[in-house]
Amino acid sequence: MKIRKISTEELPLVRDVALDVWPKTFSDVLTPTQVDFMLDWMYSLESLKNQVEEKNHVFLLGEENHKPIGYCSYQLDTKEVKTKIHKIYLLQETQGKGYGKMLIEEVRSIAKQNGQSHIYLNVNRHNHKAISFYLKIGFYEAYREVIDIGNGFVMDDIVMEMAI
Repeated sequence: MKIRKISTEELPLVRDVALDVWPKTFSDVLTPTQVDFMLDWMYSLESLKNQVEEKNHVFLLGEENHKPIGYCSYQLDTKEVKTKIHKIYLLQETQGKGYGKMLIEEVRSIAKQNGQSHIYLNVNRHNHKAISFYLKIGFYEAYREVIDIGNGFVMDDIVMEMAI
């Protein structure tokens, strides 16, 4: 897999992968209505552009044979000197190939170069496959939080951290 930073003009590639991944990833965790709400909330082109231009998120795209297969977004210096991974998803057919670990290692390397102490992320507390993966590669549970995202929905998350 090749990993590269993308421009705002390439954000539709992220949206396309998200529209494939999200309904499959969260079919056992969230209602279809909440999945649709969250896709619109986080992955409309306007929202993605705002994340890059206003919130300083950086998007990395993973490609296999020049085809987008996953993405990761991160933000430096979010808490103290910690880097937050806001999003990390791979097409289901590419999972288990070590690509998720490669994306995280790329962010970890960037964070280290920028003097960060940890990387961290939120994961739905019912997403056992992801939690198991994060624990296996060195993350630990830092705390839990419930975030009201509007429209009667919440994100019921575990915040996981990894020291750099």
